[in-house]
Amino acid sequence: MSDHLQPETLALHTGVHRSQFNEHSEAMYLTSSFVFESAAQAAARFSGNEPGNIYSRFTNPTVTAFEERLAALEGAEACIATSSGMSAILACTMGLLSAGDHIVASRSLFGATVNLFNNILKRFNIDTTFVSATDAQSWQAAIQPNTKLFFLETPSNPLTEISDIAELSKIAKKAGVWLVVDNCFCTPILQKPLELGADIVIHSATKYLDGQGRVLGGAVLGKRELLMDGGIYGFLRTAGPTLSAFNAWVILKGLETLKLRIEAHSSNALQMAQWLETQSNVTRVFYPGLASHPQHALAQRQQKSGGGIVTFEVKGGKEAAWRVIDSTRLISITANLGDAKSTLTHPATTTHARISQEARDAAGITDGLLRIAVGLEAVQDLQADLQRGLLA
Repeated sequence: MSDHLQPETLALHTGVHRSQFNEHSEAMYLTSSFVFESAAQAAARFSGNEPGNIYSRFTNPTVTAFEERLAALEGAEACIATSSGMSAILACTMGLLSAGDHIVASRSLFGATVNLFNNILKRFNIDTTFVSATDAQSWQAAIQPNTKLFFLETPSNPLTEISDIAELSKIAKKAGVWLVVDNCFCTPILQKPLELGADIVIHSATKYLDGQGRVLGGAVLGKRELLMDGGIYGFLRTAGPTLSAFNAWVILKGLETLKLRIEAHSSNALQMAQWLETQSNVTRVFYPGLASHPQHALAQRQQKSGGGIVTFEVKGGKEAAWRVIDSTRLISITANLGDAKSTLTHPATTTHARISQEARDAAGITDGLLRIAVGLEAVQDLQADLQRGLLA
C-alpha cells in the first residue's frame, strides 16, 4: 500500500488479504490453530524460518489485518495487537524491561496505569519516578543510571495536559531511553507521536479505534526491530495477552470511519467546552482546543484539533459533581470513553479511585472534577442534559 495515501483511504484499504472466495469485506478467522501441509512445514513455521500462521495466541489473519491497518495509520513499521489497552502497556514494559530497571512516567496517567507501575511492576523490582507531564526539565532531572523508559499520555487522562513529545524525545535519545506515548485520546488522526520522535505508541483500541463501545483491544506500535526482536512480541507469544480474531475484526471495521468520527467528536467537544466556560457553577474547563488551556499553543502545534475529551470542575465538590451526573438522562454514566454515545464520569471515585489521595492531589484530580467524553449526539441536547444538574 502506498505511503502517500491519505488516512481515510488507508483506513479502508490497508490490511485487506482476500481469500480464495474473493470477499469484499474482510474475513473473520475464528480458529484456534492452523493446519500445516507437512511436518517439515510445521517445524519451519515454529522455528520462524517460514512465515505463516501457527496458533491464534500469536498469529491470526484477522488480527494481522488490524495490525497492518493501524500501523499504516500511525506510520509505524510494526504493530502488536493485545487484548486491551492495559495489556498493551504490560506487554511493552515486560517485553522491554528487566528487574532493576527504572521508569520515568508522567504523574498524569490513567489510574490503572499508575497501579500497574506502582503495585505490579514494583514487585519485580522495576521502579517508577512520577514527574510533571508538562515540565520537560523534571524528566531530565529524574533520569537515573538504570532508567530505560519514559512513559506518558498526551493529552493526559483526565485533565488533558499536553506533553511536548518532540522535546521529551530529545531528552530520551540523549539519555539512551525509550520514549513511549499513549496516543489513546488523539488517535493517529490527530497526532502521530512516532513522527515527533517517540519510539513506541500505545493504544487502547477499546476507545476511539472501535468507536462504539463494543469490544476490548490494545496495540503497541513502533520499529520492527524494537517490537519483534526486542522482547514485546516474545512476551505476547509466551504470556498470551492476545487480541481475539472477533475483536480484531470489530475494531478493523471501526477504523474505516475513524477520521470522520474523530473530526465530529472534536467539533462537538469544542462547542461543549466553550459552553461550559459560560456556566456559573463551572469553575474551570480543561480542553486543549480552548485558548484558556495552559498548553493551548503546544496543542495547536502537536495536534490537528483538541480531541473529544472535556474535563471540568464544578463548585461544591463531590456532592455537586454527583448531582450533575445523577441529573443526566441522555449521557451514559460510565467510565469508558471514545464511544459514539457521550459518557460522563467522576474520576476521583472511578478511574482514579484506586490510587492514593496524595497521588490524586498531585495529579489535580479534585472531588469536583468531571470528565465528559463528548459523543456524536446533537451538542444542544448534551448541553441541556448537563445543564439540568448544573442549575440544581
